[in-house]
Amino acid sequence: MADRLRPGGFVLGLPLRLLLSVAVILANFGGAAVVFVLAAWVVPDGRVSDPGQVRLVNIAVFAGYLVVVTPLGLAVGRALFRLRGRGARVDPARRARRLVLFGPLRLVVVLAFLWAGAVVLFGLLNLQFSARLAFSVAATITIGGIATCSLSYLLGERILRGPASVVLAGVPPRSRALPGVLLRPVLFWALGTAVPVFGLLLAGTTALVFRDVTVDRLAVMILGIGGAALFAGLLTTIGSARSTADPVIAVRRAMQRVEKGELDVSVPVYDHTELGRLQAGFNTMVEGLRERERIRDLFGRHVGQDVARAAAASDDAELGGEVRRVAVLFVDLVGSTAMATERPPAEVVEVLNGFFAVVVGVVEEHGGWINKFEGDAALAVFGAPVTIDDPAGCALAAARMLRERLADEMPELAAGIGVSAGDAVAGNVGDPRRYEYTVIGDPVNEAARLTDLAKSRGGIAASGAAIALAEPEEARRWELGEPVVLRGRGVPTDIAVPRSRSSEPVVRAD
Repeated sequence: MADRLRPGGFVLGLPLRLLLSVAVILANFGGAAVVFVLAAWVVPDGRVSDPGQVRLVNIAVFAGYLVVVTPLGLAVGRALFRLRGRGARVDPARRARRLVLFGPLRLVVVLAFLWAGAVVLFGLLNLQFSARLAFSVAATITIGGIATCSLSYLLGERILRGPASVVLAGVPPRSRALPGVLLRPVLFWALGTAVPVFGLLLAGTTALVFRDVTVDRLAVMILGIGGAALFAGLLTTIGSARSTADPVIAVRRAMQRVEKGELDVSVPVYDHTELGRLQAGFNTMVEGLRERERIRDLFGRHVGQDVARAAAASDDAELGGEVRRVAVLFVDLVGSTAMATERPPAEVVEVLNGFFAVVVGVVEEHGGWINKFEGDAALAVFGAPVTIDDPAGCALAAARMLRERLADEMPELAAGIGVSAGDAVAGNVGDPRRYEYTVIGDPVNEAARLTDLAKSRGGIAASGAAIALAEPEEARRWELGEPVVLRGRGVPTDIAVPRSRSSEPVVRAD
């Protein structure tokens, strides 16, 4: 629509203008035909001397009126959707919005003038034959015109939903000149049901007053006007109900998709009533959910998905923590300093990213999370913040798999892997303005020291405490060696390394 927002341009494309013209013409031609039949053969003829001659005159004038008003109505209706410039301060987008939103209402105003012209013309035409006939014909045309105009409004409003969704891409307007969701059904009930029924009452009243209607003629009047009233009332009621139900159904279906986790959903905002604000509100809500999900995903990438979920579930994060039984895996590259001096920085970053991709994949596969990256090293924790059944066994299994995958996928790199387990404090450390979830305790320090030892002993080392805390199935895959006093520690630490595949015990099923 943006390419048509110029003075003299149309806010509607040609196919849409043609569709709108055809729909309105058919509705009004149908209404005019019904009214003509009722006026010529159903309503009382006022005791005219030559009813056949009167019908011929009315038919001729009816045909001539259609020939005149049809192109006139098309020309005026076409001008309703033309964007006219009124100075440099006029916002074309704002004017286009008003043209689209008020289009059905302005179209009905034009149709009302044409139907009013028919009331005056045929009233004066039949006045020369009979005042009674002139009144009956004018009343019938008035009632038919009101019902047809209301139907045309519904058709125009429905056809213009597409353009309305474009101009209402922001917040729907709050114009009081347009009927609201509470007024709309009452208005169309009055136009589609109350007015035709009033026509029946009027026909009965005139029959009682003038006493010139036979029983058979009165029955024909009731059947004819009643049938037309039922048909017109049904169309307007269905149209009014759909205009209210369609936006609600669209929002309900979109909500079902959101419940399934689909956040790339939105509903077109084409209604100018409170339902339009409901549509826009739903889109705003989903946009907020998408932003929340994006932030949660970004937060999870920085601190780990488990920590992110725990933080989101907590009403108020506090500093401090709790003692948890955890296992710690520490992995550090060998020769990273030399690599940084011999290779370009971009290449070093690429190598580190590939290395950490393997580490993250293995750790998450075994139920752990990466607590932090430290240059060319990574610290993984098992058993916090999410409790798992066998943190030590999971950490030991992850260490074995990590060594195998690094050897297969990145054979040019060497790394030391240390595993320890025991009690540590897990919680938020820092300041209320800036803190992070971490694990502090002897297992963390011991794992770091074991990593230094592992660099010179086959690339992997675990503490005896980790083996003792692991389930037997995983513990059997490790063998204890001589205790070693690790750097910075005064007590010897039992060191375990994975068994070779040939020496692993065979477990037979009973």
